[in-house]
Amino acid sequence: MSDSGAIAGSGDAGDPILDEMRARFFCALISDVLDGLGYTSQVMAPHVRPLDESLVMVGRARTMLYADVYAPPGPGENHYALEIKLVDSLGPGDIAVSACGATGRIAPWGGLLSTASRMRGAAGAVMDGFVRDIQHIRSLGFPVFAGGIAPLDSRGRGKVIEIDVPIECGGVLVRPGDIVFGDADGCAVIPREIEADVVAAARLKLNGENKSLDALMNGRLLADVYDEFGVL
Repeated sequence: MSDSGAIAGSGDAGDPILDEMRARFFCALISDVLDGLGYTSQVMAPHVRPLDESLVMVGRARTMLYADVYAPPGPGENHYALEIKLVDSLGPGDIAVSACGATGRIAPWGGLLSTASRMRGAAGAVMDGFVRDIQHIRSLGFPVFAGGIAPLDSRGRGKVIEIDVPIECGGVLVRPGDIVFGDADGCAVIPREIEADVVAAARLKLNGENKSLDALMNGRLLADVYDEFGVL
């Protein structure tokens, strides 16, 4: 099994929006732009954090909806059937997004799912539940965002009941195909119907931020810089 070409998100050539976001943008910039467009609830709760803050995650959502269960599966039942179906169907640039509910009973994501997803060219995974096998995942260089770390298997605790449907993860509505952007500051969701507007506005704001930074580095006062460029 060769490692070449298996870097997460590297296979999504042909999606210029994702390519530009990955190369130039950052989560705080995207959050500000979404606010300016009137979308003020697009950043996941601050406890949803990256396992590796050095990685940037950009891709399109593929969703899983978990429900609490309180008994192990019966004989012959594949508890993980829908979970496996989604992971095996991931393509380049996809991000698995899991809505795990508020009970905090499961760590649905771990090393095997990360490995399988990475080899499909997926760009990362996000969940508002827990994650486990974190040393393995970090060694893969695969971006994973989670609501915490715990060793709790989902078997007998939570089960995927639907895939590729609208879900709420980390307090944000996520629909299949929406763009998910994560870095050290957090994780934002860009509705697909406004992604072109977000990119255009982010380009303008980034230009202003770069000019402001240059001016501040040259010793100008913050008040004067803000008056000129209107960016903070």
